[in-house]
Parts: sequence; structure tokens; C-alpha cells
Amino acid sequence: MKVKILGVLVLTALIVAVAFSVSMPATSKAAMPTPAASAVPANPIPPDHPEIRDAIASLRHAKEHMEHAAHDYGGHRVEALRATDEAIHQLEICLKFDK
Repeated sequence: MKVKILGVLVLTALIVAVAFSVSMPATSKAAMPTPAASAVPANPIPPDHPEIRDAIASLRHAKEHMEHAAHDYGGHRVEALRATDEAIHQLEICLKFDK
């Protein structure tokens, strides 16, 4: 029960953070430097939402740390990994709806 509540709280916090970052006005595209023609981004996430891109990168980094944790913590690590995967998935869906 505590694991599900923790997962829901983490997911809710991430969704709220994304909602606030999406509601902020975007920077002018004219002010943004244009990438070099030879520079092909490895990540398909559009550069219009750097906060969301950073959140996804942070979640992936946290997931990597959790995967290499020394203990299972009574199953809480597994549930946290699931919640992290779901949060990453929701952020990726958020970016798709921006188009």
C-alpha cells in the first residue's frame, strides 16, 4: 500500500512539474542559436521544451542509479523503477501532444 502511494505521489509531482513548465511561455526561436547542419541530435525530443527534456534525462539518470542499488529495500526499489518508467512515458506523451 505504501509503495503504491509513493508511486502515485512521485508520478503526481512529476506531472505537476511538467504542467508548470509547459505553461511557461516559450523562449523566442529567433533568440535560440541554430544547430550546425552536421549536428544530428541523438534524442528525438524537440528542443522547444528544454525543461521536459531535462526532466526525462534526470529520470533516466535516477533510474540508472536505482538499477544499480545494492539492496531491494523490501520491494520499494522495484516499485520506484516502475513509477520512474511511467513518469518518463508520460513526459514523452506530453511532448507528442505539443505538435
